Amino acid sequence: MGLVEERTTKNGKKRYRVRIRLKGHPEECATFRRKTDAKNWEQDTEAAIRDGRYFKTRQAKKKTMADLVDRYVRDVIPGKSAYQQTQQTRQLKWWKTNFGDFTLAHVTPALIAEGRDSLRSEQIGRDGKKRRSNATVNRYLAALSHAFSVAVREWGWLDASPVRKVSRLKESRGRVRFLSKDERTRLLKACRGSSQPLLYPLVVLALSTGARQGELLALRWSDVDLKRKVIRLEDTKNNERRALPLAGLAFELVSELSKVRRIDSDLVFSSKRDGKKPFYFRTVWLKALIDARVEDFRFHDLRHTAASYLAMNGATLAEIAEVLGHKTLAMVKRYAHLTEQHTSKVVARMNAEIFGS
Repeated sequence: MGLVEERTTKNGKKRYRVRIRLKGHPEECATFRRKTDAKNWEQDTEAAIRDGRYFKTRQAKKKTMADLVDRYVRDVIPGKSAYQQTQQTRQLKWWKTNFGDFTLAHVTPALIAEGRDSLRSEQIGRDGKKRRSNATVNRYLAALSHAFSVAVREWGWLDASPVRKVSRLKESRGRVRFLSKDERTRLLKACRGSSQPLLYPLVVLALSTGARQGELLALRWSDVDLKRKVIRLEDTKNNERRALPLAGLAFELVSELSKVRRIDSDLVFSSKRDGKKPFYFRTVWLKALIDARVEDFRFHDLRHTAASYLAMNGATLAEIAEVLGHKTLAMVKRYAHLTEQHTSKVVARMNAEIFGS
């Protein structure tokens, strides 16, 4: 006999777990987002078991990789942040394009490893430039892994995820490129003299807050609180809210922008042609780098620069992680060497207090 149990997750969302117990048969379980899906699965599965038509791999033999991706994109992706939706949809479509015809029963760890190696071999394009890092390839695997995990836990399509047995690629320690004092002075001067007036406040805000490029370009005036001098980000990469303090020059520039903001757009950095889209800054950004004679520098490195300046000015790794919006300290350990001088001063003060100067 089947039993449908309603549960509430830590996020406050309802889930419906089905348990079917029939004499002489092992217990069958599956979890669903909708109660109707749970009841339908209960009825179909119980009837199949009684008629001797049910096998645990039945769904795996019917469903394909394309079915998996389509349902995940339809049901799960919408609950993620805008950044995750864009990135993971693109990643999963790659798996669908290359392996969509395979039934889930035929998706083995060896097949997933083949896909991983294909992604790795595509790292170098025809122009000889690197297209995907090992970290990027691992993100493709992570997106697929979660899709399979949901199919196992909630849809009852498989007994186990084949992705779990596939090794990830070794990732580099992470790039830390930040502006020197002279580079910063030249770059800000070049941005201030740019033909695009929005470039200068965009770069200053990136340096001041350590916000990501996507977070800044998606910034709306409804997120800006000039009275409290803070920006509240509702849609971040890790799907958590974050507050960015506005101080100094960044506050002044945002205040000036608010006085000449567009009536037809809520975007802080909106395009002149289409107020619904952010302005395209890449051309003027590259020109500013050339004019400032700053080499081997990307816009994302402004985030590294902000974190590095925080470290060199005495911020702890925990404080840097909070500013950047990282859930753990793992991502900010790359700045640990910059905090060594500050740590030495702290230890020196402690020793002076205990043992005397």
